[in-house]
Amino acid sequence: MTTAPIINTARLRLRGHTSADLEQLCDLFETDRAVHMGGPIPRKQAWRWMASEVAMWDLMGHGAWGIETTEGEFIGQVGLLKPPHFPEIELGWTLLEQAEGKGYAFEAAMGAMLWAWDQGIKTLVSYIDPANARSIALAERLGARHDTDAPLPEGETPEETIVYRHSPDSDGSPEAYA
Repeated sequence: MTTAPIINTARLRLRGHTSADLEQLCDLFETDRAVHMGGPIPRKQAWRWMASEVAMWDLMGHGAWGIETTEGEFIGQVGLLKPPHFPEIELGWTLLEQAEGKGYAFEAAMGAMLWAWDQGIKTLVSYIDPANARSIALAERLGARHDTDAPLPEGETPEETIVYRHSPDSDGSPEAYA
């Protein structure tokens, strides 16, 4: 069985999910705050969706991490995800409301991205709702560029989804991101 590796950053710990994490994320997905993630999403559907992201570790060698502060407070999720309708591996993130605006999403996404480069993954994408200015700004802060030629997830249109591409620097090493 493959499990999510633990990644420690300056203020965070990325670790495998627990059932308590999924309950808190289900609470989030049932609200209007999930509008940029296809929500609100009924609890049953959200639970299955997140459970599949956890299972990706066994199936694909990458998946979702729970994000917690060094004090042990669960604050969200970051992941390297590729469900069947995604043409590429996505670097995705979501935070609970109380964790927003503190730089946690950047720190967690950077940790996940550096792990991906260490595993030999050559490129990642972030599929973003064009109206989600905060996620676009974060993708750009992470060094991603809008990729108008990238394929979209199956059944999605450019009005619903834009693609930001993350790549190691031009010499193939992740030092530019450290």
